[in-house]
Amino acid sequence: MNQLNILPSNPEEGKQIGRFPSWLHRKLPQGNEIFNTNHLIEKYQLNTVCEEAKCPNRLECYTRKTATFLALGKECTRNCGFCDIDFSKTPKAPQADEPERIALFVQELGLKHAVVTMVTRDDLPDQGAAHIAEIVKTIRQHNPQTSIELLTSDFSGDVKLLYIALQHRPEVFNHNIETVRSLTPKIRHKAQYDRTLAVLRAAKNSNLSRFVKSGIMVGFGESPDEVKETIKDLHAAGCDIVTIGQYLQASRSKLRVKEFVRPELFKEYEMYGMFLGLKHVYAGPFVRSSYNADLFMKT
Repeated sequence: MNQLNILPSNPEEGKQIGRFPSWLHRKLPQGNEIFNTNHLIEKYQLNTVCEEAKCPNRLECYTRKTATFLALGKECTRNCGFCDIDFSKTPKAPQADEPERIALFVQELGLKHAVVTMVTRDDLPDQGAAHIAEIVKTIRQHNPQTSIELLTSDFSGDVKLLYIALQHRPEVFNHNIETVRSLTPKIRHKAQYDRTLAVLRAAKNSNLSRFVKSGIMVGFGESPDEVKETIKDLHAAGCDIVTIGQYLQASRSKLRVKEFVRPELFKEYEMYGMFLGLKHVYAGPFVRSSYNADLFMKT
């Protein structure tokens, strides 16, 4: 597991600025597109993971006229230690017109690649699978040239529900493994490391999506070898794309950051994934699962 070690000889190199190291500081984006994107989100009364999860990239993405939709409400039935999305055992019922509103937003903003994620809905008989499928179908009806990426829950490992969600063949299926095996019980609520791998493998074997994708966060105290083992497991499960980004604590109630991973180590992870044969590995401090997701579709 020690191939491709390109870490610098001086690991203390770099300045600490306030709470964060220098590589986690950047200028705020400029331009009216931030306000235009936000206006459309409000116009169509949509939830976005950008806002609900307090993504550090949301202003940049709004500037690029893109956003990641959060379907099935903004209350999740799981309470993961890293995620700031609201938790509820009894979320509100799904809104029947949500697929249409999302599709019209995609059309008005002119999105070439639409990313739809979801809160986990263990409370629903089909865990939201049919609603997600309807979103894909409706986006296609209004935007036949737009590629679609689904970032879903694990549907409790029920492959039949997975196939319902994928029935309209989104170009990308994404389900995040989030962390390494040893930290999964602490970081993910109800989700299981091996079940995630099984869901990814089932999606790959179904041939219902062109690409299968997963993501990892680092900075929880995992070792580099554990991250590489996870990358290896994702490759073996059939993933084409893996994203790796720095975990940042969204609120005081969430797990604390144990480490700010240096850019050089992200590069090492990227090179290791490519060495294994992954089609794309996107690794860096600000990388998130849906960040710059459209770039993969241009290759």
